[in-house]
Amino acid sequence: MASLTDATAIAAAVHQGDIQVQALIEATLHDINERDRALNCFTSTVAERAIKRSQAIDQARQAGQPLGPLAGVPFAVKNLFDVAGEVTLAGAKINRQNPPATQDATAIARLEQAGAILVGALNMDEYAYGFVTVNHHYGATPNPHAPQRVAGGSSGGSAAAVAAQLVPLTLGSDTNGSIRVPAGLCGVYGLKPTYGRLSRAGAALFSASLDHIGPFARSVRDVALSFDVMQGADPRDPVCTEKAPTPTLPTLAQGIDDLKIALLGDHFERGMQPEIASAVDSVATALGISQKVVLPEAARARAAAYLITASEGSQLHLSRLQTRLMEFDPATRDRFVAGALIPQSWYLQAQRLRRWFRDQVRAVFEQVDILIAPTTPCVAPLITQETMMIEGRSVLVRPHLGLYTQPLSFIGLPVLSVPVAQAGSLPVGVQIIAAPYQEAKVLRIAQWLEAQGIVAPAAYKNRAIAD
Repeated sequence: MASLTDATAIAAAVHQGDIQVQALIEATLHDINERDRALNCFTSTVAERAIKRSQAIDQARQAGQPLGPLAGVPFAVKNLFDVAGEVTLAGAKINRQNPPATQDATAIARLEQAGAILVGALNMDEYAYGFVTVNHHYGATPNPHAPQRVAGGSSGGSAAAVAAQLVPLTLGSDTNGSIRVPAGLCGVYGLKPTYGRLSRAGAALFSASLDHIGPFARSVRDVALSFDVMQGADPRDPVCTEKAPTPTLPTLAQGIDDLKIALLGDHFERGMQPEIASAVDSVATALGISQKVVLPEAARARAAAYLITASEGSQLHLSRLQTRLMEFDPATRDRFVAGALIPQSWYLQAQRLRRWFRDQVRAVFEQVDILIAPTTPCVAPLITQETMMIEGRSVLVRPHLGLYTQPLSFIGLPVLSVPVAQAGSLPVGVQIIAAPYQEAKVLRIAQWLEAQGIVAPAAYKNRAIAD
């Protein structure tokens, strides 16, 4: 039987008739039921639906009917994606009273059209507002490599489920780093595509002008395959691009000789632990990077992203803040209340900076194809940890986790966090960044690094790692 950790291998085995899909899905659901008590990745499973779909795929194969490129691959989604017949929680207690969704989110539908099988929904920070997946209502999702540490957030359940090999593929959302931060801390691949490249229809929004969706996986090929099948215009999402899909799988093995690659300096080389600097250096050395560039006012861009996020998020939930304040997760509640008090003039000024910053970065990409930067400034902190020392300075843990991701989300760039293979007990991620709609270039770089052994998913030992 193919490894449950590799979507590409599972699909190939299904096509060849080496796997009975129903047996695979039943084994996956059993594994989730047995192991997720400790991992707390899943908030629900959809066993009946998954088994019914697995039977249909087995029957289609036996009848000689064509199968999709993800045939039989089990996947799960952050619990802010609509699943037909299920209540969409978005990590909130308040949402339990909502009626069930009437149809699947577009991303789920497209993965299932390609043959994948949804098995459940995953834990997250309430309303996607956080970097740690410590949820007051549904509990914390610990880091599978060190259960006393955070998995990252807000898509922590999505990253941890892949890292712990419960499923080979998951979906998350990224506003300020909510795919990349947990991918980096859990040692898996996490792609935030270009803003609007993948449809968000049927995904509960946090900050409408910043939200993206994207996949987590344990190989570059799995990321590319899932990204490719989800591409395409969608009238259900007004910001989804009408650009024709650009398949990334056909170009994965083209190499990197024609690409100009630079290291991000200034803001992106300050405030990190030595393990992070070492990971960036190993990637830069492997790629032969000699050029360093600066994104001007990146720190101000990060501050503006904070303002826009807090303002848009609080306005989305304003009526509930006024009538059901004490039912929010306390950490989320306090930030939403603060966001509701932001003056309109500050929000407008942040949007002006956003346009200016976008133009500056556009000019940078006229000179280079790819930028490299750390994903997080530190390895996964302890769940109970409130502050940490960086370069002799005490900083708050939770907001600091987005130090290097927020300026890039701010203008919708495609970014892949890759897990760097290096000595040490805790995973480290590095971001590969490109101009809008250049996901293929990002994935080519990652594929080359993977082939050289520079990046690889963190080995999962199914046990706690001592600190």
